[in-house]
Amino acid sequence: MSGGTIDTAGPGGSAGGVPRARHKAQGPAGTPAGAEAAVRPSGRDRYLDLLRTVALGRVVIYHLFGWAWLTILFPSMGVMFALAGSLMARSLGRPSLGVIRSRMRRLLPPMWAFALVVVPVMFAMGWKPVREEGLWWFLKLANYLFPVGAPPYPWESGDPGGLLDQTWADQAAGPLWYIRAYLWFVLASPLLLWAFRRVPWATLLAPLALTAVIGTGLVEIPGETGEALTDFAVYGACWILGFAHNDGLFTRVPRYITISLATFTMAFGLWWASGHLTDEGWNLDEIPLAQATWSLGFCAILLQYAPAWRQLPGRLARYDSTITLANNRAVTIYLWHNLLIMATFPLIDLLYEVPGLSDHSDLIDRAYDVLPLVLIWPLLAVAILAFGWVEDVAAKRRPRLWPNGSKGSDGSKDSRGSGDSRGGGALKDADGPRGADGPGFPQDPGSRPGFPGIAGSPGTGGDGAGRTGGRHGRV
Repeated sequence: MSGGTIDTAGPGGSAGGVPRARHKAQGPAGTPAGAEAAVRPSGRDRYLDLLRTVALGRVVIYHLFGWAWLTILFPSMGVMFALAGSLMARSLGRPSLGVIRSRMRRLLPPMWAFALVVVPVMFAMGWKPVREEGLWWFLKLANYLFPVGAPPYPWESGDPGGLLDQTWADQAAGPLWYIRAYLWFVLASPLLLWAFRRVPWATLLAPLALTAVIGTGLVEIPGETGEALTDFAVYGACWILGFAHNDGLFTRVPRYITISLATFTMAFGLWWASGHLTDEGWNLDEIPLAQATWSLGFCAILLQYAPAWRQLPGRLARYDSTITLANNRAVTIYLWHNLLIMATFPLIDLLYEVPGLSDHSDLIDRAYDVLPLVLIWPLLAVAILAFGWVEDVAAKRRPRLWPNGSKGSDGSKDSRGSGDSRGGGALKDADGPRGADGPGFPQDPGSRPGFPGIAGSPGTGGDGAGRTGGRHGRV
């Protein structure tokens, strides 16, 4: 998101949906929940893969159109962090340092590939950070290698009349906030999981309490430190909810209690949002406490009703290859989608110069709002072909151009139904055998209205600034 996909450990398994055999969780005292776990069926959990795919798709749609109501319809980032938390808890049955190292290995190389392209372009378009910030800038640059803080970028880049809006660097670097938040959660997970298995309710509710303090203005922490702590607090409860999912706690609580508590939590979130609307309306990303509570309740319902699908059922099966590809290239899609959205507008503008089409500019004008939605998918396909293989290298797999699970996509026999072929990138928290499981990724930059990237494009609210939504599009 990410979000994390999951390989449900083990070399073989039955095809088709089977009841989920979750870990038997212990109470505050007793053996750790993962120590004596019920054996889960082998293969990937396609329900979690489906959720991750929907979350990624919703992210792309939001950054195309900036519809605030999408943050309520499907809180992608909360879902991504909940999936990642579940997978992290599962992996922590192994030594913590090895798990953390594996997560970093899978997450960081795709980011490095992204930075190798974007940062030189920033310099080529006139960025002079040493002149502006001095040698201190070189320490900030290290965040492109290990993003414990915010990677630097120019607020404005290029010329006013250039191809891209001058805010393109801000918007292109926006998705990196999620990498930072995910890194924080990974590093904190051994301690968080230890606390959760001893005082589960206190650990689950602590991030909400922190959000109520620093996310409401009661205590203000300025700068990027405040942003990072707020992100950690807002999505911390979702991450820890993933621990509960992994440990099978949803099977120990009557369903009506889970749904009642989740509904109350979501209702509180909407009530709080109604009294703290910003100029972006019901964009929950701009209202941290509302985002935290709505996402927590939403994810609790999704995980309470989670089936254990070894294969996608019914009509969903026709989307199997798309879901497999999205999960295998989740990090690539997430990192590059914002930059590619901005690239759609210069491409559309070229249509006005095509002989024959220039005489029908009114048709292009009417279709202008929809054409980015048409163009973004082939552009993402190009990015997957060009950069997606880095995820395989990071996972110590043979590079694949188009790993959609179909016959020959990984150079082997048809792998549908096998857990190995669907091993994924960091967004899927993969670190088991052959990429069995991976981080739950997914969001981005900018709080400017309308389309991201192109000055004066439709949907920019008249200011031509472009938009990726919220506090750097984190929705």
